[in-house]
Amino acid sequence: MLTIIDRYVLKQVAIPLVASFGIGLLMLLAERLVRLLDQTLGKRNSFSVVFELLAYLLPHYLGLIIPVALFLGLLFGFSRLSKSQELDAMLASGFGLHRLALPTLLLALIFAVASFAIFGWLQPYTRYAYRSVLHEIQNVDAFFLAEEGVFMQAGSRTFILDRLDRSTNAFERIFLFDERGKDGTETMTASDGLLIPVAGDIRPVLRLRDGNRLRVESTVNLQAPTAPTAAIGSFSTFDTPLGSLSKNLFRPRGDNERELTLTEIFADLNTPPKGATVDSMRAELHHRLVNTVTMIILPFFALPFSIGRARSPRAYQMGIALVTLLAFHEIIEQGAVATKASGESPYITMWLPLACLAAFAGWRFYRAAFLLEREGWLKRSFEVAMQAVATAFRRKASGGEQP
Repeated sequence: MLTIIDRYVLKQVAIPLVASFGIGLLMLLAERLVRLLDQTLGKRNSFSVVFELLAYLLPHYLGLIIPVALFLGLLFGFSRLSKSQELDAMLASGFGLHRLALPTLLLALIFAVASFAIFGWLQPYTRYAYRSVLHEIQNVDAFFLAEEGVFMQAGSRTFILDRLDRSTNAFERIFLFDERGKDGTETMTASDGLLIPVAGDIRPVLRLRDGNRLRVESTVNLQAPTAPTAAIGSFSTFDTPLGSLSKNLFRPRGDNERELTLTEIFADLNTPPKGATVDSMRAELHHRLVNTVTMIILPFFALPFSIGRARSPRAYQMGIALVTLLAFHEIIEQGAVATKASGESPYITMWLPLACLAAFAGWRFYRAAFLLEREGWLKRSFEVAMQAVATAFRRKASGGEQP
């Protein structure tokens, strides 16, 4: 059971963790929201489609945000405990750093299990759903077309309408031109009309009222001396489906390795789908596993960088920690690319950097927990480097002022 100290430590970590999680997720969703609105704004049901697509993107962004939020929560939480000297009081009471790290390790295990489920099963399904909705918008777009005063294309038809009432889908004044190739052309104008949704059909019916119609029959030989025949008429009501269904139905899930669950990757590792290779399957499998295991290492990596003396600055320590974590993430990403492209062993491209990070984190944590060297060589090395830079800058400045 968690003690009072454990709950207090978790509370201090949870505040910056939740803040980092919320801010990071909102920033990522806001950036994608702008792009999705640019594609669908002004179309029918645009907002519902945008929020549906954002919902499908959540698992992808959760996989990015969870490790960053946990890392920042550990850094800022223990930095606050160290700066307020509460950590010194806990250590003096017999709670070593290794004991205070237990609740954070439990938290990391919970996030690791959640990440395993997200990477292994949730992301493949939602990634496929996101792509299928985009395919539907791009290929069966007549249902999203209605805009005022803009020429629009729906199948072979080009039309423009005026004064659209989106609440009832009624409009005034429409011009419609239908290019039928060898069958000729058809032009219609009408004073008003309706876009009527049809149950079971994504194409709405275009109902025109009080209009005129011009149909021109083309001839096979354009050099013929006779002109094409034309038919002119008027109508009180005319109904026609708007748009055409795409012949290219969206493919089944599993065309590439990113849409396969972990169990499916294990089962088909040597028999990849048509959009994947054996190397890409291996790269995807090990990439997901490495990202999951990294969660367990984060407490041992973050805690030594977050503690220090009460009056000493910690910004440089946190900066070094963040840069190191970002560099590790980039190494893993490039390792996955190398395994996928050239068949390099994932144990060298991904697991070896993970082992190096784990060894470095374990060594740093051991020194901070049992040797009472909270800053040690890191602080001295940083101070020496900064002093050398300052000295070189002063010499250069003083030399530049001499006549």
